[in-house]
Amino acid sequence: MPRTALRICPLCEATCGLTLTIEGAAVTGARGDREDVFSNGFICPKGAAFGALDSDPDRLRTPLVRRDGRLQEATWEEAFDAIAAAVPALVREYGPQAVGLVLGNPNVHTMAGALYPPLLLKALGTRNLFTASTLDQMPKHVSSGLLFGDPFAIPVPDLDRTDFLLLLGANPVESNGSLCTAPDFPGRLKALRARGGTLVVVDPRRTRTAKLADRHLAPRPGSDALLLAALAHTLIEEKLAAPGALEEHTEGIGELAAALGSFTPEAVAPACDLTAAEIRTLARELAAAPTAAVYARIGSCTVEYGTLASWLVDVLNILTGNLDRPGGALFPLSATAPGSRPPGPGKGFALGRWVSRVSGHPEAKGELPTAALAEEIETPGDGQIRVLLAIAANPVLSAPDGDRLDRALTGLDFMVSVDPYLNETSRHAHVVLPPPPPSQSAHFDFAFNGFAVRNQARYSPAAVPLGEGSMDECEIHARLILAVSGLHGSADPAGVDELAIQSALAKETAAAHSPLHGQDPARLAGLLAGGSGPERRLDLMLRLGPYGDRFGLAVAGPVAEPLAAPSAESVAGNAADSAVESPADLSVAPAAPSAPGLSLERLLEHPHGIDLGPLEPRLPGVLKTRSGRIELLPDPIAAELPGLRAALADRPAGLVLVGRRHLRSNNSWLHNVPALTGGSNRCTLQVHPQDADRLGLTDGGRARITADGGSLDVPVEITDTLRAGVVSLPHGWGHDRAGVRLSVAAAAPGVNVNQLLDGTRLDPLSGTAVLNGFPVVLAPLP
Repeated sequence: MPRTALRICPLCEATCGLTLTIEGAAVTGARGDREDVFSNGFICPKGAAFGALDSDPDRLRTPLVRRDGRLQEATWEEAFDAIAAAVPALVREYGPQAVGLVLGNPNVHTMAGALYPPLLLKALGTRNLFTASTLDQMPKHVSSGLLFGDPFAIPVPDLDRTDFLLLLGANPVESNGSLCTAPDFPGRLKALRARGGTLVVVDPRRTRTAKLADRHLAPRPGSDALLLAALAHTLIEEKLAAPGALEEHTEGIGELAAALGSFTPEAVAPACDLTAAEIRTLARELAAAPTAAVYARIGSCTVEYGTLASWLVDVLNILTGNLDRPGGALFPLSATAPGSRPPGPGKGFALGRWVSRVSGHPEAKGELPTAALAEEIETPGDGQIRVLLAIAANPVLSAPDGDRLDRALTGLDFMVSVDPYLNETSRHAHVVLPPPPPSQSAHFDFAFNGFAVRNQARYSPAAVPLGEGSMDECEIHARLILAVSGLHGSADPAGVDELAIQSALAKETAAAHSPLHGQDPARLAGLLAGGSGPERRLDLMLRLGPYGDRFGLAVAGPVAEPLAAPSAESVAGNAADSAVESPADLSVAPAAPSAPGLSLERLLEHPHGIDLGPLEPRLPGVLKTRSGRIELLPDPIAAELPGLRAALADRPAGLVLVGRRHLRSNNSWLHNVPALTGGSNRCTLQVHPQDADRLGLTDGGRARITADGGSLDVPVEITDTLRAGVVSLPHGWGHDRAGVRLSVAAAAPGVNVNQLLDGTRLDPLSGTAVLNGFPVVLAPLP
């Protein structure tokens, strides 16, 4: 008989609740969980395809070990034996800096990816960390670190209460949102307009999000920082700035006028291809709105001045008094966030604490640019990367100049991939460790709850038992840590979790401000619930978090606030047109349970989640700057402004390229699911009719596109949904390399847009690759 099980969807940042239909060990259907406290039944095509992804016949079911030059099936013991024999010996010979660690996007969608990479990095002792962040959102981490002292203190728009939303370089109708976790983002945008609010979208393409807007502005790609600077200038010049209560928490407001003095609307307008009147009108509307939020994403991050654009977003939220204000941009409070500390100055945030070996790229948030990975492998000398661990990462497709990296990977002494597929990157590994399908893994969103538009907590135990020969993903990570540490075979992998628990409790009980100060860590560890190490760690983080029960020892204070009852401002409006299934009623979130504090046991008692209420103001407690205040004009930002001023005269005469996202895609890792391919989810070069006529291109014909890194031959799609002078090619394609086992993706491989880049175009402050707004040359092919 079929049965049902609940599961939080791990396929994008919306984190919708699913109800799975299961027959035997197979997931045969997925629909939205109408009782989920956050998503209320919303589901998109990716969630509906959960079963197809789960049962993909191309998924690896057993480890692979390279023998005689070929990857062959092996036992788990053989796989970890091979790692334990190779990695520690190479570290002893060449030192820890001979090891690189690459973390891909799917890591933040799994419990294992959140819990174990920090322990792995510590065990390796290397500074060579490369992640998807420097191909995506690192500018926002850097700007938040400089402003607030914490790179994870990222305010999100209060979508359900704002009166005015200015959205730049984001297409949440198709991406489902990013650094803003919001199930049914389209429905929330419709609800904004239905209650009389205003939506303004700034994007060179007329995306599905732009079609929902009251007004759509289509500037030149890459000019976001200039536009935002002109908006801030106008607020100051016209005396529209009104930071209000924020002023007492902020330093540098007075210096901002001089710093932005050059960026008048009249000076900026030609570089943006907008009019000065449009810019001034937008600034005045932003200032006049009862509440407002400015939100920008990947289109504003993956450009030359991505960090300045990210900084200016929050400058606008501050100048208008909308930061940390209901209806503005607020800091979420995740259930597993570190417990409160006394307000006051912190350690601050520093850039460039070390630099990369070859090109001297400064680190940001402990990471080096992924665009520099190939040169770090190729270039001989002390510290050359000889060992690479890639966890849920496919940088051959996601990083610039994949061909160069593809060649570099063949020269490694040893490589390990933790990946369910033999893809363009993992095909080079000496050992491949495949995690089980998502239905066989427990799930809690450690990362995305920190960006959620409503505070809540939800946990999904594994819906299906582990298959024969499979290993739990958390155990894979724990065993990998032991293997690279030289402890394989002599230590229990469960000890990795217990050591993490002991370390966290020792730190907590030693902290003078903690309600658990002076308690016995061993006794507290004995009180933890959970049937596995990861569950015990989750229980600990919930108990120590801002809503936690603190083991019953703390009943008052900021770290033990009672659970908030839901307010009437919960999501309203119609579900998105893109939804496969939509909730019948999104008017009011379910009531919060009445127990005094969070723990794993409480989450298990409430399988549809626990609503923790709307976002609330958190200043000054969120600040960790050395001054204890918002540092509005930090030195690294001020030092970059002259470069932005120079960009006022930079008006490329030719074509520039931008990427695009499709609702049924998520980078390169969903292209092997038949239900998510075809239709408009195609790898085509979109060209405006005027440019097509000028260049002699035809719809359905082919063209050659050339940029810094080389040329690609692509099919042409003529459309007026993007502005003239701009072409668009999606990210994540290029599944045509030998040795890849992705049969569906290989049938329609597309081309790798990042091959157009040579990796030299980087945002200087964050090291993020410039993936949008770079110049290209286009010519027709016969």
